[in-house]
Amino acid sequence: MENRVAAVIPCYREAGNILGVLAAIGPECEHIYVVDDACPDGTGKRVEAECSDPRVRVLYHERNQGVGGATLTGLAQALEDGAGIVVKLDGDGQMNPRRIPAIVRPIAEGQADYTKGNRFYEPDGLSQMPGSRRIGNAALSFIAKLSTGYWDVFDPTNGFIAVHADVARRLPLDKLSRGYFFESDMLFRLNTIRAVVVDVPMPARYGSEESGLRPARVIGPFLFHHARNFLKRILYNYFLRDFSAASLNLVAGLGLLAFGVAFGALAWWDSVKSGVTATAGTVMLAGLPTILGVQLILSFLAYDVQARPTLPLHRRS
Repeated sequence: MENRVAAVIPCYREAGNILGVLAAIGPECEHIYVVDDACPDGTGKRVEAECSDPRVRVLYHERNQGVGGATLTGLAQALEDGAGIVVKLDGDGQMNPRRIPAIVRPIAEGQADYTKGNRFYEPDGLSQMPGSRRIGNAALSFIAKLSTGYWDVFDPTNGFIAVHADVARRLPLDKLSRGYFFESDMLFRLNTIRAVVVDVPMPARYGSEESGLRPARVIGPFLFHHARNFLKRILYNYFLRDFSAASLNLVAGLGLLAFGVAFGALAWWDSVKSGVTATAGTVMLAGLPTILGVQLILSFLAYDVQARPTLPLHRRS
């Protein structure tokens, strides 16, 4: 039961691609859940009418819930049916189903609790990725490192993921984002339970399909959610659940930096108004706390980078 694999495929307007995706899924998956997220093109009905694979089951949403909501519906059903590892891939054909064994392997071998694809491992394949996506993914990857605490993973919006069933059951699934922020929010939640996350190399793959993700529309909400998750993570890990030297470094660093910048700004403004050059002592009083504050914050970040979990949660339990 532990290594029984189930695949979840959230679908919205994927009637033209879904049959090809299903046909490419190998025998490693015992169950396949196609979640019709109130598709206007009848994706689920087409699967039921034209797919004869006995592993496939179609789940329907009466109203659209977003990719996260559809994934969670399939995940809940897979857990109820006894899956040991649940894989999620999209129905648009951008993720090669033949790579399911590779993305499952680190979990099955006890090396990880959660795996995700990383399209940046293979530079040659990146030529297929639009330039705007390369830049956007790189920027979001750095921001996600701050908010999730997984400094060694990249490509946070990659939707080709797998999770151990025991770990999925520990997550507050009802609190996860239902939209395009789902994968990034999942990483944040995984960090709060100290799960091990591993990147799996996969090439970028683009065809004639259209992405529903509009960067201009999501950049604002993404930044807001990342900032919120970063503050929550720091509060949970360094002040509520534990209090260490890193916590002291952060508090002292922020305090000294704020004092140095504020004092320096006020001294500069007084100097401008009076026309009198600030004394060396005034400059030192502003500069020294600023430098010390930056150093302490960098020390905290160095600790945070090293604090990633290394022993898989499902092995510990």
